[in-house]
Amino acid sequence: MNPLTTVMVSGAVGGAGLALLVSELLPSAPRLGPAMARLHQPPTRQLPATAQPATTQHQMVGRWLLHKVPVNLPRTDLDLLGRPAEEFVLSKVLLTLFGLLAPSLFLGAWTLLGIDIALYVPGLVGVLLGGVCWVVPDLMLRRDAAQARAEAAHGIAVYLELVALRLAAGIAIESALEQAASVGRGWVFLRIQETLMRARIERGQQWAALKHLGERLGVPVLADVADFVQMSTQDGASVYDTVRHRAASLRTEQLAAEAAAANADTERMQAPQAVLCVLVMAAMAFPAVLNAFAQTS
Repeated sequence: MNPLTTVMVSGAVGGAGLALLVSELLPSAPRLGPAMARLHQPPTRQLPATAQPATTQHQMVGRWLLHKVPVNLPRTDLDLLGRPAEEFVLSKVLLTLFGLLAPSLFLGAWTLLGIDIALYVPGLVGVLLGGVCWVVPDLMLRRDAAQARAEAAHGIAVYLELVALRLAAGIAIESALEQAASVGRGWVFLRIQETLMRARIERGQQWAALKHLGERLGVPVLADVADFVQMSTQDGASVYDTVRHRAASLRTEQLAAEAAAANADTERMQAPQAVLCVLVMAAMAFPAVLNAFAQTS
């Protein structure tokens, strides 16, 4: 293999790795097919992905790495998204290995081009890039978990409205919770269905099960639902007005958060617009400046 071919192959491999890293960092648009499938899920009860046994090869490797690699797992976010810890650890290790080995590919290309580079430079760059790649899955998981919690808040607001409608019809709070949860097909409703069914089978208290679910998923809104159930169960109080007011306040909070996010996006768009205006003005003034220099010379 001649030097030119080696340089081209090394550059192609390094460029493909960088493109893969950038594609993982940038948020991608959701596909229409899976999104529609989530909206129209069949009424079947499915266990979260963390409860399924690891049978594939990459899950087995991830399980081995989980016991060997010292990593602080964000179990709350993983449980919220239904992602197995083995897959998370495997992605961290693979990205870190790519960050450590990527500079060596470019070192071979630079050496063939006759560029003299000290051997410690790729090592330092590899360590820095490996450290960055180590935290990339955590940042992505945190971003997805924030989106999932916002989606959960919307789902719980609808759930509270459904519970209030059944309370207004004279249904007991225990039956109202189960009937309202059986209406929805989103992942929030499925989690609530599983929790209430487990509490009924184990003869536990519904409010305690809902509060535990909210703590496990990091969704504090479920704790409010648990407080309503506890108030109605222990004190026998009517919680219809309380549930309606909490649902209304939750919708108001969501609208305020969406308005703040929209304002922040509008402010971020001002900087690219200003840069674009400067570039257009520079392009318009460039011929005049070039003519002025030509005349003076």
